[in-house]
Amino acid sequence: MGDIEAPSSTRPRQTVLSSILPSREFVSSKKGMLLIAEVALSFVSFFCFAASTAAAFVTVPLLEFLAALFLLFAYSTKFNESFKGFLWPLMDFMRCVTASIIYFVISIIAVSKYVDGSSKAAGVFGFFATIVFALDFYLIFNELADFLKQGGGSNDEPSRQQDDFSDSDSD
Repeated sequence: MGDIEAPSSTRPRQTVLSSILPSREFVSSKKGMLLIAEVALSFVSFFCFAASTAAAFVTVPLLEFLAALFLLFAYSTKFNESFKGFLWPLMDFMRCVTASIIYFVISIIAVSKYVDGSSKAAGVFGFFATIVFALDFYLIFNELADFLKQGGGSNDEPSRQQDDFSDSDSD
């Protein structure tokens, strides 16, 4: 009887675990690999900053780790497709731009001002994170530029209708 219950109790655990983990097709995509690299580098950088004398900079890697982890979850489970009101690519673009700039600045400070090894390691991982975030925002920018060159997928009828009904005799 114990053997019969054990396999059935592990089945729900496997389905829950597989629903939380990113899909293989997303992980093998460029965006998936970049998000996993962002999560990993932010995590390592967080622990290096936490162990260093430059612990004041620990907030940046922690916030970027959480944001990248959220977007990894959102993109892999297609959670972002449920909320059409958010401009996901623009939000992701702004996150990557700010992360790359801030990581670059705190990495320069950690490497140049602090002398302990963990600060130097945090700075080096911060430089790697800067490169990964910069590559991500470059790819997002190219996708957004291609989208805008194609006209954004919307037709011009709403703007023409608005022009027909506009009041040009306003005060």
